[in-house]
Amino acid sequence: MSGSRGTGRLDQAVAAFVRQEVAAPASGIVGFVDMLLEDARRDGLDDFIPDLERMRTAAAQLLSLIERIVDGGAFKGPDGFGGEAERGRLRHELRTPLNAIKGYGELLLEDAEDAEHPAFLKDLGAVLEHADRLLADIDRLVAFGDGPSGRANAPPVEIVRDVLRSIAPIGAADAPGRQAQPSRVLVVDDNAANRDLLSRRLTRDGHLITTAENGAAALALAGSGKFDLVLLDLMMPGLSGFEVLCRLKADERTGDIPVVMISALDEIDSTVRCIEAGAEDYLPKPFNPVLLRARINACLEKKRLRDRERAIAEELRAEKERSEALLLNILPRTIIERLRQGETIIADRVDDATILFADLVDFTALAARFPPEQTVELLGTLFAEFDGLATRLGLEKIKTTGDGYMVAGGLPLPQPRPDHAAAVAEMALAMREAAATAAAGFGERLELRIGVHGGALIAGVIGTHKFVYDVWGDTVNTAKRMESYGAPGRIHVSAVIRQTLGDGFRFEPRGAVEVKGKGAMETYFLEPRA
Repeated sequence: MSGSRGTGRLDQAVAAFVRQEVAAPASGIVGFVDMLLEDARRDGLDDFIPDLERMRTAAAQLLSLIERIVDGGAFKGPDGFGGEAERGRLRHELRTPLNAIKGYGELLLEDAEDAEHPAFLKDLGAVLEHADRLLADIDRLVAFGDGPSGRANAPPVEIVRDVLRSIAPIGAADAPGRQAQPSRVLVVDDNAANRDLLSRRLTRDGHLITTAENGAAALALAGSGKFDLVLLDLMMPGLSGFEVLCRLKADERTGDIPVVMISALDEIDSTVRCIEAGAEDYLPKPFNPVLLRARINACLEKKRLRDRERAIAEELRAEKERSEALLLNILPRTIIERLRQGETIIADRVDDATILFADLVDFTALAARFPPEQTVELLGTLFAEFDGLATRLGLEKIKTTGDGYMVAGGLPLPQPRPDHAAAVAEMALAMREAAATAAAGFGERLELRIGVHGGALIAGVIGTHKFVYDVWGDTVNTAKRMESYGAPGRIHVSAVIRQTLGDGFRFEPRGAVEVKGKGAMETYFLEPRA
């Protein structure tokens, strides 16, 4: 920046610094006195109100005088700035409202102490504290009124200079046309000249502009097109901008579109209501083009960040669903919930369960003839069909071991089936048909040997890095024996299962079978229902 421009910018910044440092206590006095007046009117402290109003008048005079000093218009002498007489007058003008504030405040302090109003006393104490601060700062204020010579020593100028170094002035880099990422902007204004001016200015900045001349048209366009931003005039015939804003925010299709209100109605109530209704920003007309560009770019950047967050959240949700599905392939849902709740040892005794073991007959020889890819494809197709059957029948797949498959019924699933033995029998019959159909698709003949038994067992989770949900006990061992002592293409069941199923299924007695570790057992072959 040029030397003269840099000096002028520094002078303005120094004035702003002093306004912040010195005018803040005066503004604080005004604010606290306003709250005291509100409390007095609300609580019926009518005797306090006259003195509070006098304090409010004095505080307003004080703030006005400080603003004049900061802006350089407090006084001037023959040499361009105030002489000693003018400085004395300025000190007097500053002390007069301060003394009034302190005097009336101290009187009220005594009355409030007698009336026992602690909240009132606290705010009144803050007023007097600010007044004392300003009384101690009078000489610094007067020095600031001396112009550049006084200003140079008033605030720590280096603080201001450091801020200006970090904030570059607006220059060529901020010229129109630098927008790198075009955005779709809807401009809504009933005035054609305003629409044209905004459209041309935003088009120069690289945005894609659509215009609407009234609220109804704006709602129709916003609902049918994807916009990144809406610039919305507040005062329009028919649907006002405020009504359009409320409808946009209430519609799930348009609720996330940022809206910037633009209006000649520059008053605080309108601004607050629009922001409360969901507007991103509020700009008064006539607008500063540089400020307009900055506000629009800030809104668009926030929308891009929100869109990115939403996309990341969606990716995380999808990834969570994939992880959940993978976990459900390993563990039952109830077990997953218990692990998430912090259980480290999960073991359950189940008094009545049904276990099914299935094994593919002579699959080793078939796999030796098949290429590896075809072997895996056949097993994958068949076991996927088995998994689907287990899910539909409310059973729990326990594991696969090579070409073997194990499923259980009656375990503590979210809702275990009371007729789990019948469900396992249905699955056994369906598995036999599925194996024949899958093998035929590969031009082969394939049979299952299936064994089923029921009774008590223990179910739980083992492992710390690779969790496995498994079952143990004599019931499991016996079911495995039913499978290994069975016959190709047949479903071999124990007498326990025959008795549990009753006449709901057909059975072929096999007679007594000598089972290792169990001795002679009466067993049966399960047949399809009649």
